Amino acid sequence: MTAFAQHAAFTLRTGLRNKDLLLMNYMLPLGFFLMMGTIMTEEINPFFLDTMIPAMMIFAALSGAILGLPNPLVEDREAGILRSYKINGVPAASILAVPALATVIHMLVVGTVIAGSAQLIFAAPLPVNWLMLAVTYLAFLFTCSGLGLLIGTISKNTQATIMWSQLVFLPSIMLGGLMMPASILPEALQQAARLLPSTYAMDAFRALAMGYEAASYAPVLNLVILVAGGILAYALAWFLF
Repeated sequence: MTAFAQHAAFTLRTGLRNKDLLLMNYMLPLGFFLMMGTIMTEEINPFFLDTMIPAMMIFAALSGAILGLPNPLVEDREAGILRSYKINGVPAASILAVPALATVIHMLVVGTVIAGSAQLIFAAPLPVNWLMLAVTYLAFLFTCSGLGLLIGTISKNTQATIMWSQLVFLPSIMLGGLMMPASILPEALQQAARLLPSTYAMDAFRALAMGYEAASYAPVLNLVILVAGGILAYALAWFLF
């Protein structure tokens, strides 16, 4: 346990010292939060402020876990670091759990900043249920960190990592209901969005945390789907590691 804690603490500090990770974990999500809050006025998109807090929390999770988490795994594998861990008997579960845990902690910090400042800076509506905001965010972080580990596991090099990460990240932003209600998308795109965890997270946030009507499935079912997807992603990452 001591070795695990030391490894986790080192990885957590790396997320602040490494410029690439600092960009993905903090600068990109917080910068995007400030930019969108300034751009998305009532004249441009009157719906955005209603769900600004969950939308920007989802963006932060995607940035840290999908864009930021996989690359260090691939770089460590290419440098032979992961191989040395295996030779010295470090369990695969521990090797994967440490970067995932560090990413989740960073994203909890960013999510707290967004949730705590959006109303003060942009007059965004506050959640009606803070507990469910936290529960939904944790469920989404669990799913995204699992996907990030899976991407890092299956990618043979950093170029492949970028491709897989963008394949998840860009559709999640465009189709997941973050920038505009998913209900205004064409039917075919609405069905395609059902493949993305951000869609289920946004539905759950809207109904359970913000007090709006759920777009499709029962709100609790959205959480079940997120957790099940996270379990599957973690299991596949461990199996393929």
